[in-house]
Amino acid sequence: MIDDDTPFEPDEVPERDENTADIFGGAPAAAPAPTAEQPPLAVSEETSAAYTVLARKYRPRTFEDLIGQEAMVRTLANAFSTGRIAHAFMLTGVRGVGKTTTARLLARALNFESETVHAPSVDLTAEGRHCRAIIEGRHMDVLELDAASRTKVDEMRELLDGVRYSPVEARYKVYIIDEVHMLSTAAFNALLKTLEEPPPHAKFIFATTEIRKVPVTILSRCQRFDLRRVEPDVLSNHFARIAKQEGAMVEADGLALISRAAEGSVRDGLSLLDQAIVQAEKGQTVTAAVVRDMLGLADRAQTIALFEHIMRGEVGPALEAFRTLWGFGADPAVVMLDLLEHCHGSSVAKALGPDALSLPKEQAARLAAIGANVSAGLLSRLWQMLLKAHEEVRRAPDAPAAAEMAIIRLTYAAELPGPEEALKALREGSPIGGGPSGGGGGGMAAGGGGGVVAQGMAMSQPAQQAAPVIASFEDVVRLIDAKRDVGLKWDVQQYVRPISVRPGVIQFEPAPGAPPNLSSRLVSRLKEWTGQPWLVVTDGGKGGETDRERERREKREVLSQVEADPFVRAVMQAFPGTEIVHFGNAPQIIEAASAPEAEDEEE
Repeated sequence: MIDDDTPFEPDEVPERDENTADIFGGAPAAAPAPTAEQPPLAVSEETSAAYTVLARKYRPRTFEDLIGQEAMVRTLANAFSTGRIAHAFMLTGVRGVGKTTTARLLARALNFESETVHAPSVDLTAEGRHCRAIIEGRHMDVLELDAASRTKVDEMRELLDGVRYSPVEARYKVYIIDEVHMLSTAAFNALLKTLEEPPPHAKFIFATTEIRKVPVTILSRCQRFDLRRVEPDVLSNHFARIAKQEGAMVEADGLALISRAAEGSVRDGLSLLDQAIVQAEKGQTVTAAVVRDMLGLADRAQTIALFEHIMRGEVGPALEAFRTLWGFGADPAVVMLDLLEHCHGSSVAKALGPDALSLPKEQAARLAAIGANVSAGLLSRLWQMLLKAHEEVRRAPDAPAAAEMAIIRLTYAAELPGPEEALKALREGSPIGGGPSGGGGGGMAAGGGGGVVAQGMAMSQPAQQAAPVIASFEDVVRLIDAKRDVGLKWDVQQYVRPISVRPGVIQFEPAPGAPPNLSSRLVSRLKEWTGQPWLVVTDGGKGGETDRERERREKREVLSQVEADPFVRAVMQAFPGTEIVHFGNAPQIIEAASAPEAEDEEE
């Protein structure tokens, strides 16, 4: 009970937090203006004393802040400048490339208005009349929805009921629907009619990571923008600027590791950078080794050494290298991924050279040396085996044991010949080599100095053999077959009618349809394979048969002999219209094994 004689003294009201919006929509105090010394990076949208993660603190606030999306920004700028603004936009890309951020920027650009600008504009450097409310998500005419929580058709119809009403404050009523692929089929159908004939004041901005799940009828009514993965070099430079602004020191190699681990996602990379910065005390440098341990990655130089042991067929050193990585805490599945990357890098370097790899020069040179010393077929087979090995390691109850078994299998595969070499060896009766020998006598020559392979070293025993001797046309065909030049072998057997073959000189008559560059190809290949110059001369009207012509003639002769056989002739007469479509040697039936059984029965 309050005494009337006692003056009412209200409790002391705590001072209002100037950084908090009140229930009536009052905005918090404006953030201080940036100084001239600050870098041209997006700054935090929140001034709360609580820590803001880097992914939110450095969220782009203008189109210029979007990194790696120059093509999309250029298209939007041209559309806005010419007034050709679509009524619906579809933004797609992997996670963290800026789909939702771009959608918010688009909403600001569509409704941008200032004292001097009264039309849509992509220049958002200066804050417009509606920008702050859109950024804070409280603008009445900009509705941001999550399709994952509003998938039903009734919810979509309720949303679309308001489309026909004009905007309250802004120029356009903008609907931002994130993860639009989560909508149900009925919800898409409800949206379709509005997208087909939208009111002039309504704009739709959709974002999705699963563009294939969006119906084609929806896609055909939207202007689509595919946001690209950001390249690792671009990410590294971006993270370096942010680290400098945060007063943190991170080694360039550490930033490169974070950029590769981000896989093109700016948000993922900033989250990893946030984690990396706190790995060292204030004022200390975060080293690449610390970042590697944080990410659970194996040392790239050590995994390349492991790949070299595998390619040389060295089982023992390969297992020791893996166990060393395992002892340092490397994930076996990540080691398999690194080996996959090295296999891919060796294949690319074999085709394009080491400069095509975005790796340090020493590492790129080692992978290029591996690619130079083995065949493309072997690398392709190992790639398939590594894909299977990675899946096995991920699912195995004992991942290190599965990884070791995969490494043993890979080392043996690196030493085994391919199917073509094995078939050729069987036909010629020569022994088929295979199995790790410990000395690198198989897929790749062993190198010294810690496993670094030099391109100038001897690659394998076949490479050290003497130059082949060519004395006949059959020798030429055998050499081409041994070098596995399928295209040249086909042309030689199809179009070369040999006249004479002697050391250094080949004379032949080209068959009709022969490629005009057949002689030059023969010259260059024979010089490369034999190490001596060759002269290939074409002459008309004096050559013999090509291999294909000889095979067809011999087949016709055998067919004539078969048709002349009395039994075959009687069968063909008994069954009019019969044709001989195939003939060959009859299989030999061995009856010797049944003789002892017959003797036993007699006994």
